[in-house]
Amino acid sequence: MAPHAQTLAAPVMKITGVLRAANRIVALACGVALLVAVAMILMEVAGRRWPWLRIGGADELSGYVMAGLATWGFAYALVERAHVRIDLLYVKLTAPGRAWLDIVAMASVAFVAVLVAYYAYDVLGKSLARGSRSNTPLAIQLWIPQAIWFAGWVWLAVTSTVLLACVLLMTFVRRWAQVADLAGVTSETGEAV
Repeated sequence: MAPHAQTLAAPVMKITGVLRAANRIVALACGVALLVAVAMILMEVAGRRWPWLRIGGADELSGYVMAGLATWGFAYALVERAHVRIDLLYVKLTAPGRAWLDIVAMASVAFVAVLVAYYAYDVLGKSLARGSRSNTPLAIQLWIPQAIWFAGWVWLAVTSTVLLACVLLMTFVRRWAQVADLAGVTSETGEAV
């Protein structure tokens, strides 16, 4: 192995370690938000029997929570390699061939994330400019849930772009195990193929 491969691999793996740790913190925060949404819904359901438990608007608020959690959860799933990928061809290739498919997959995610974030910014900007509110009794300013939703897409764009750069660097120095660790397809046992 070339000496530059080792000197390049260490910082790349450190960067991805920080990215994984940050996404785990985000996932924990999303889990707490989901538990709060579930508690609101349970209170609303229990409020059918005991009206003093009703808080009102739980369905609307939980919808916003789910939209926000989905976008933030995409990045966590990406770093944990939990997205579904069809591996029919993948498992038959050599390590370099798998690395190139990993690059295509990561580039696809980055492209979609950047594209959706671009259009999500437009939606957010229009809501801010118009002072849009939900047409419900809560009349929530729509920029609030849309900002969380938009930030999730931006986080996915940042995460996928950083991972793409790291995978490209590890492919360039032929560190196939690190490429598989960063972007490879996991088998049903959870191990990289």
